[in-house]
Amino acid sequence: MDFKIPFHRSWFGPEEIKEVVDTLESGWLTTGPKTHRFEEDFKEYIGCKHAIGLNSCTAGLHLSLMALGFSRGEEVITTPLTFPASANVIVHSNLTPVFADIEPGTLNIDPEQVRAKLTSRTRAILPVHFAGHACDMDALLGLAAEQDLRIVEDAAHALETFYKGKKIGGLGDTTSFSFYATKNITTGEGGMLTTNNDKLAEKIRVMRLHGLSRDAWKRYDKRGFAKWELHVPGFKYNMSDINAALGIHQLKKAGQFLELRKKYAARYDEAFRDVEEIETLKIKDYTQSAHHIYVIALDLTRLTLNRDQILDEMQQAGIGVAIHFEPLHLQPFYQQRYGTREKDFPVATSYGERILSLPLFPRMREEEVEEVIQTLTGLIRKYRKKLVGTG
Repeated sequence: MDFKIPFHRSWFGPEEIKEVVDTLESGWLTTGPKTHRFEEDFKEYIGCKHAIGLNSCTAGLHLSLMALGFSRGEEVITTPLTFPASANVIVHSNLTPVFADIEPGTLNIDPEQVRAKLTSRTRAILPVHFAGHACDMDALLGLAAEQDLRIVEDAAHALETFYKGKKIGGLGDTTSFSFYATKNITTGEGGMLTTNNDKLAEKIRVMRLHGLSRDAWKRYDKRGFAKWELHVPGFKYNMSDINAALGIHQLKKAGQFLELRKKYAARYDEAFRDVEEIETLKIKDYTQSAHHIYVIALDLTRLTLNRDQILDEMQQAGIGVAIHFEPLHLQPFYQQRYGTREKDFPVATSYGERILSLPLFPRMREEEVEEVIQTLTGLIRKYRKKLVGTG
C-alpha cells in the first residue's frame, strides 16, 4: 500500500551519493578503508575504546553472546517486548532465553522483574533501550555486579540516547546499534558493536569474518600478501565499504536528525496530552531519549474498536503506522519451546494489545505531523464509547 505519509522516509544528500560513487570507483567494495573510517568516527562519537562494523545489530548481539563463552543451556534474561532478534540470538547461541516483564510507562525491562528471574544458571542480561529511552542501567549493572553477570545491550533504537549524562555505548560489556533502513541513521543494512573490553573486541573482530585472523583488506594491503589462520569457526557478519560510505555522512547528521525528531515528538505530546484514550510514553529524568519511534498506547476500554482496527483505519486514511512490538512470549515458537503464557507477563501482554507507532522521521513536514494528529484524534472522536446516561 502506498501511503500519503509513510512510516519512514530516509534522508540522503549529495555527500552520501558522492561517497558511494567514490567507493564503487575505488574497486574496494567489501570491508576496507571506508569501514575502518566509519568505525573510527563512530568510536569517537560514542566515546568508547572499540567500534566494530557489522552487517546488522543482530550480528552484534549474536557475536557478543558467542564471544562471552557461555555454556549450552545457560540463561540470558531479556524483555518480551522487542523485535524477535533480541531473543532469537540467545537461541542461536545455544542458550536459554528467559523473559522478564516490562515497566509501565517506559516499556523497558523492569529490573525488579529481572531479579525475580535470576537462577543459578543465569549468565547475562540483554536489555533493550526501547524507543530510544535508556533502561535503568544502574539497577541492571548493580544486579550484574552482585551476581557476576554480563550485560549485552541492544541499542538498535538508542544511537543518541544518554543515561545520566553518558552516551549509551559503553556501559555494558558490549552494545549493538542498528543502521537498518528505518533507524535514526541508516546504511541500508548494517550495525556497529561497541565495547571497552580489549580482549572481547579482538575476539569479535575475528569472529565477524569466519574466524579468519586477517580480513581481506589486511591480507592485500601495501605490505604484501599475508596468509590467514582459522582459530575459531566464525560468521559472515562484516560490514561492506558500500554500507560504510553511507554511514560516514549519516553519522555527521545524527544531531540534526535528532533535533527534528524531538520537535515532532513534542508536538505529538502536546496534541495528545488531554486525550484520555491515548497514553504517551514517559521519559524518566535519568535519560535523554533518542526518540527513535513515537509509541502510544490506546485505552481500549474507552473505544469501540481494538488497536488493530484503529491501525487499519489509519492506513486506509493514508498514514503509515506500525506496531513495536508483538510480544515474543505470545509467539508460537516461544510458547511451544519454552512454555511462555499470556499471564506470565501481564504488563507486556497489556501493552502488546494497545500500542501503536506513529510516523516520526526527520524528513517529515510539519503539515504531515498535523495530519497524523488530526487523523488519529478524529478516529478517537468517531469511535469513542458513549458514557452511560449521556444519551
